[in-house]
Amino acid sequence: MRPVVRPCLLCLILLGLLFPRTAGAVGLEDLYRLDRLPAFKTSIKVASISSYDRTGGNDDGFSGKYSFVRKEPEGLILADLKGPGVIYRFATPTPTDDVIEFLFDGEASPRLSLKFRDLFLGKHPGFPSPLVGYGGGGYYCYVPISFARSCIIRLRAPKMQFYQINYALYGPETALTSFTPSPSEDERSLLKKTCELFSRAGGDISRFTAPPGASIQIAKSEVNLQPGSSKRVFETKKGGRIVGLRISPASALAGKTRGLLLKVSFDGEEPAVLCPVGDFFGHAWGEPATRSLLVGTADGVDYAYFPMPFDHAATVELVSESDRAAELQVQVLHTPVARRPDEGKFYALWHRENPTAMGKPYTFLDAQGRGHLVGVALQAQGFESGKTLFFEGDDETTLDGELTIHGTGSEDFFNGGWYDVPDRWEKRLSFPLSGCLGYHKHLGRTGAYRLFLGDAYSYRKSILQTIEHSGEKNDIPTDYCSVAYFYSERRPNVPITVPPLRDRGVVDPREVVFPAWWQTPIHAWSFDHASLTRRMEKIGSEEVRFLSLTGTGQDWFGPQFFSPVCDLPAAGSYSVYIEALKGPGQAVVQLFQNENPAGEPVDLYSDQRSKSGRVLLGRLDLFEGSNNLMLKLVGKNEKSSGLALDLISVACVREP
Repeated sequence: MRPVVRPCLLCLILLGLLFPRTAGAVGLEDLYRLDRLPAFKTSIKVASISSYDRTGGNDDGFSGKYSFVRKEPEGLILADLKGPGVIYRFATPTPTDDVIEFLFDGEASPRLSLKFRDLFLGKHPGFPSPLVGYGGGGYYCYVPISFARSCIIRLRAPKMQFYQINYALYGPETALTSFTPSPSEDERSLLKKTCELFSRAGGDISRFTAPPGASIQIAKSEVNLQPGSSKRVFETKKGGRIVGLRISPASALAGKTRGLLLKVSFDGEEPAVLCPVGDFFGHAWGEPATRSLLVGTADGVDYAYFPMPFDHAATVELVSESDRAAELQVQVLHTPVARRPDEGKFYALWHRENPTAMGKPYTFLDAQGRGHLVGVALQAQGFESGKTLFFEGDDETTLDGELTIHGTGSEDFFNGGWYDVPDRWEKRLSFPLSGCLGYHKHLGRTGAYRLFLGDAYSYRKSILQTIEHSGEKNDIPTDYCSVAYFYSERRPNVPITVPPLRDRGVVDPREVVFPAWWQTPIHAWSFDHASLTRRMEKIGSEEVRFLSLTGTGQDWFGPQFFSPVCDLPAAGSYSVYIEALKGPGQAVVQLFQNENPAGEPVDLYSDQRSKSGRVLLGRLDLFEGSNNLMLKLVGKNEKSSGLALDLISVACVREP
């Protein structure tokens, strides 16, 4: 580790002049001045307006019943706020081409009028990308919309669905100028700088997290971390702040055991950060998964740029409880500017509930004192393959004893929408302030992250940040695991600890079910004399969905075939089952591997249509990741009138 350079007294004085002890920024500066992220907010209230179901049910926007403050002849009033204040976030998964209007300070005519969808597309000069954007089924706007006395948001439409508006109110002494759709030259310049900053997600942004004019020093270490050992990679006995942390290769921090820990301590206190190191950097289920503005993985390097000010001392350690060694390169970026009176210290809380408590929401953070929440990451896994209904749950935030923020669905909280729908919340996506960690329905897994800058959840006495694990009543038990990033004036009452290694690891499901009719990937199917269709049929009182392969005679290379892709969480020996429809036109199906039978043929003929139940096709040694199975229609019963496979699902069950 390189020695720490000691600054001279004159340098510290000059830095104090360049970076005066002022209150937290308001408006666009909240987004650009990342060095002020630790500063306590000057707002008097942080809250939201949303379309959540006031009865506690799950109609958070579907019907539009709760999607307005009031109705007027001109349209739906989505918000009616009294200032001074700033709207810091506007998110929806259901934008339309209806006109949305913003009226400020009692004006009779709207100062801003545009198509609702255009608020998020980067077409309007006042709402540039990437401060606005879309993806993962959701649309978001982080352009601060300030109002001196009042702001009314009106949608000229008969119906609105899902939306969330986050805002902060300030005291009468705060001089705010109401938003104008035509930015001044200074505002345009700041907008451009902020957009450039947001475009650097994944890059080195330490010059933005360090105070203006401060010199950035880098403590470099090459670490051979042996099982059961710990290494101190940074230490100082002088006040200052960490403005960046980079560790590579990221692959060395990956893994499902969560056996490597990051430990950060300030001023001789107990650790402020004690977290599985991969999870701290936004890994999900043991793999790098995040590329955000402040934390993530890029080009094989795990990075974090949360400013971490301290008074007189700091240490950064890596602790191994793993069974394998790790060769690491570590960089700790820091400056000599000590913590100011208006700043909190940084904390990261790793928390897991496995299973979540029935009847109670999952808790990200429950802390006393003064501070603000600046980020959360959540890995969520159900206990039933093929189902993620737990993600219907709403987020709820209680600040200083008052429930001020109530969301409209888990993926909505993370600026997404419509999980399990193609081209929406179905894959890993990263944006500067939010993203989807992945969606794996067959594993019952999904997760996400969100960072809070202008919309930071500021509190003076307490915070309770939770999220439900079902559409209502919190009645779907799940495995929830999270990291909460926050600043606090004093050490919070919540323990910054981790459970024993045996209770930290990712739990892979032993049984994985792939419904054939919806999103299961297909490697290949017959080339000739066959068709593949999605169908739905009523069998008794049940509507059954299935994928139907119908053929005649032979394909070019032999029997008609269907090859699904089965993505498995772990390698092993698996029993392969199918569930299909039996009937008078069904074939004999058989599992193959490397052009050889891997099980006995199964005759699906029946004189009546019915579900087959789970049928064993054979046993295979399969890989972690994608496996292409091969199902062949090797013949048919002499009574069968056709050659068909109506496949409901494939199930892979790992042997003990």
